[in-house]
Amino acid sequence: MVDQATYLVDSDVLITAKNLYYAFELCPGFWKSLLHHHREGRVFSVDRVRNELLIGRRDEDLFQWVKNDVPEEFFLPMDTDELTRVYTEIMMWVQRHPNYFDHAKAKFATGADGWLVACAHVRGATVVTNEQPAPASRRDVKLPDVCDEFKVSRQNTFVMLRSLEVRFDWTGGVE
Repeated sequence: MVDQATYLVDSDVLITAKNLYYAFELCPGFWKSLLHHHREGRVFSVDRVRNELLIGRRDEDLFQWVKNDVPEEFFLPMDTDELTRVYTEIMMWVQRHPNYFDHAKAKFATGADGWLVACAHVRGATVVTNEQPAPASRRDVKLPDVCDEFKVSRQNTFVMLRSLEVRFDWTGGVE
């Protein structure tokens, strides 16, 4: 392995993968690689992300994968005093930020993003997200901007896969 970073995956990584380039029937290796690297202690998420993913349709592939295939310990519990302290700092920064509209602050407060940043900060982990920074946004509190404010490393899906040296080899019969 190139490095030994620990990655915390945002829900948008899984949702986008399912909907686009790593659909379950198209690239089952992506989903297997996440579980493999979780067993190696490299890939996790947080319990709030699990909650977000289980709000979906029960007949959907991602819902079934989370419910049936992903070990519960993949989704780290946010139950320590230190995590709560860091999460509170993050929420106070967001709430006091003069640029964000109130609805953006309220939306951020109900999601998993603050917990992802808090967990990554406490564990020295890297947040994996497809979101792009938008520091001038007033309508949305973007996960990369919060990571940057709290000096938490962030990467996109493809950088994580390269770092983990994931390879999807096609074994079909056509050359």
